[in-house]
Amino acid sequence: MLLVFGLTAVFRTVSEGTFHCPRCGGDRAYRRRAGRRWISVFFVPVVPLWRLGEAVVCRTCRVRFPPSALRTPTALEMVEALAAAMRAAAALVLRSGDPADAAARARAAVTVTGYGEPEYDGDAIDADLTLPRPFLEREVAEAEPHLAVEAKEWFLAQAVRIGLADGPLGEGERRELHGIADLLGMSRAYALGVIVTTEGASR
Repeated sequence: MLLVFGLTAVFRTVSEGTFHCPRCGGDRAYRRRAGRRWISVFFVPVVPLWRLGEAVVCRTCRVRFPPSALRTPTALEMVEALAAAMRAAAALVLRSGDPADAAARARAAVTVTGYGEPEYDGDAIDADLTLPRPFLEREVAEAEPHLAVEAKEWFLAQAVRIGLADGPLGEGERRELHGIADLLGMSRAYALGVIVTTEGASR
């Protein structure tokens, strides 16, 4: 009997989900595939050999990418990160001024709602005000990689408007705003320009 031996590459799906496809330029479904070389008999894999590594396959364009492609956040993850960052920034600014001021709280609610948190209200503000500073600062810092220069300016300007809602900025509010700008990777001079410009526009 003639036996036909050979080497065969076998891939199996180890996980599935949604990722930002570099080829499609948007969020797409993917399959993460792991490969292994086998000795085959009559084209049937029978003896496992070495591993071939893993690849992420876009289910739309079918292009293979290294697993590192999964590190790029999806559009939904970016929206969630920005909303969480603005909630944190609002809490930091409110705490540095008068957290009970109705106008400041109303401005914070409108701002955070505009960043994708439709349920953000007075109860949510009160809950955020009790969160520890390191947590709030981390939430702001995690948004930094997702923001272009113009988006950072707008983000900081929105935080400034929350601080201005209860009157001119106090020293505590200015320090907090510069702290937020630093977390966003903005220089002190750059942040000062945004703060002064936003103050001037509010008068």
